[in-house]
Amino acid sequence: MSRLIVTDYTFPTLEVEQRRLTPLGIAVEGVKAGERAELLAKLPTADFVLTQFAKLDAEAIDCMEKARVIVRYGIGVDNVDLEAARRRGIPVCNVPDYCIDEVADHTLALVLSATRRVVENANFVSGGKWGLPVPVTDMRCLKAMTVGVVGFGRIGREVASRLSNFKCRLLVSDPAAKAADVEEAGCELTSLENLLVNSDLVTLHCPAIPATRHLINFDTLDAMKPGAILVNVARGNIVDTSAMYEALKSGKLGFAALDVFDPEPPAPDHPALALKNVILHSHIASASDEAVLKLRSDAAAIVALCNEGQPLPNIVNGVTGPARFAAMAVS
Repeated sequence: MSRLIVTDYTFPTLEVEQRRLTPLGIAVEGVKAGERAELLAKLPTADFVLTQFAKLDAEAIDCMEKARVIVRYGIGVDNVDLEAARRRGIPVCNVPDYCIDEVADHTLALVLSATRRVVENANFVSGGKWGLPVPVTDMRCLKAMTVGVVGFGRIGREVASRLSNFKCRLLVSDPAAKAADVEEAGCELTSLENLLVNSDLVTLHCPAIPATRHLINFDTLDAMKPGAILVNVARGNIVDTSAMYEALKSGKLGFAALDVFDPEPPAPDHPALALKNVILHSHIASASDEAVLKLRSDAAAIVALCNEGQPLPNIVNGVTGPARFAAMAVS
């Protein structure tokens, strides 16, 4: 049988993958989370690799003696060294159309928590108190605000669509976005610099690539409005954590609502955890039963296509097909 190595997973079992792939003669084998040595030992035997959060760096990819594809459980592929895989001729695929609504919904939950101070008010009443636990100036109305959406891909567009119902002014920054598409969505396309200067709230929906690492840093935070709100459901390393902490502590940044952090998880004594103007979730914006089932089924379907020598969808590193693998199988 061919072997699929699942580098790590947060699901209770691999039953979904096994049900799809075992009838095709593919044995599905998982690696214990965090067991780097075990992973490196098993990768040479892998015909296919499925990964969730494990770091597939050049060392790991160089262990893949016969891997025909690497599939990421998710949209972002920042845990995979795409260039190392390209050099080895291994296509890397993602699942770009899952959890779009979940992440957009979670973004709105964080936006509303930050503007209406939902958590503080609930905790105040649960503590036996009554009234307003924050200054009235911290209670914001979205209709009176300008919201900047950084990144106008699938999730960014859905977030903008949801926000439009709150009648706020919407600015968009995305070098790949077309002005006509942005305008059709009821938004204004602008530069990142202009977005930061003019937005009361900034929400991040760009990919984690070298160009966006620490996109939000000391300089860009300094350019933002005093007391502005930052929402991040994208990737932790888009934000320079030290810069964000200093801005929150000084009040330059009024509030941060985060589903992602750098590093993850934060150390228990990380100073940002003690701040009262931060909400931090544990990278769960994508979660729903429906989304997880789609993610796993779609990832397994890509493995099945590769096994059959079919063209692969969602290749993110420019290695276009399984042709070389078919030749290898004959040789």
